[in-house]
Amino acid sequence: MFEGGVGHSAMIVGQAPGIVEGVERRPWRGRAGQTLRRWLDMDEERFSSTFYCSSVTRCYPGRHPSGRGDRPPSPRELDLCRFWLEWELRLLQPRLVVPVGGLAIKRVLGISGLARCIGSRFELGDAIAVPLPHPSGASGWLNSLENRTCLQEALALLRAEL
Repeated sequence: MFEGGVGHSAMIVGQAPGIVEGVERRPWRGRAGQTLRRWLDMDEERFSSTFYCSSVTRCYPGRHPSGRGDRPPSPRELDLCRFWLEWELRLLQPRLVVPVGGLAIKRVLGISGLARCIGSRFELGDAIAVPLPHPSGASGWLNSLENRTCLQEALALLRAEL
């Protein structure tokens, strides 16, 4: 799922649309999107006028078998959707890329492990990338004070880039 236009200089990349996004046909509409906009101190209008929204996969993958959160896309689903994200990055040439969550960070930056990258900025071709953890309540990563500090550092970097 994507939303935005060629004029956006910032791109945000999530894992996959959630169930609410599938129903509303717009990205970042559920609770995770509300949390993300709160982190960025943006209302919906400012968020959508700032970011071209994309995702690693384009379809809602379904609920996680445990019932906690959404199922991560399978390797086959990732492969099938790889072209679209690569094409968007080449076409749009954003100045700022914000991969959100471990899967998007791994796909965009090739980095595994949130602790290795949250709170840092990276060069991505001619763009700057500032990764964020996923704002889902299903993620326990932000339960640690040290990790919440990393999030605040990442948000400060992101605000400076914007």
